[in-house]
Amino acid sequence: MKRLLISLSLGASALIPAAAQAQALPAAVVAIVDVDRVQTTCNACKTAIAALQSQATAEDSREKALLTPLQAEGQAIQAAGNALNGKPAGPALEARAKAFQTKYQQAQEEAARGRQQLQANQQYILRQIDEKLNPIFQQVMQRRGANVLVAQSSTLAASTSVDITNDVLAALNSSLTTISTTAPAPPRTNQPQGR
Repeated sequence: MKRLLISLSLGASALIPAAAQAQALPAAVVAIVDVDRVQTTCNACKTAIAALQSQATAEDSREKALLTPLQAEGQAIQAAGNALNGKPAGPALEARAKAFQTKYQQAQEEAARGRQQLQANQQYILRQIDEKLNPIFQQVMQRRGANVLVAQSSTLAASTSVDITNDVLAALNSSLTTISTTAPAPPRTNQPQGR
């Protein structure tokens, strides 16, 4: 019985180093990239950001053009209601208030659609950049001998010798020459038509 236990323990101890070798990982070679800098300073990125800022300015102007006249109209309706001193509003004032509410709601909906489109455009720009960046990360890591890539924003401190931001930026500038700044319309779903 002792012999059996000894031979089993010897056999098990022979397997442990093999299992440890199978689990061994290569030493980590870490590279750092400033993703924010890449996404804001690549040539096509700067052009897309300027276009997006222009779209935002136009959207703000459009919202003001929609809502400013309505605010004046709303104040006039409110003043007319206050002048009644608690008396019931006549049909003309009620119709005017109802028409105002409809116009105001339509203006709010139009403004919301504009903001949604602006947000969709921003996401579309970032998606185009990310689609180009992911393969570039792999290429630059391979060329520089890294097997781990970390965003600079996630590090506390790092040597400049492990920073590959300039390499990534140069590769992105050569592979991403233009960025579309208008998101495609979402696909329409087919709705059953009534007969």
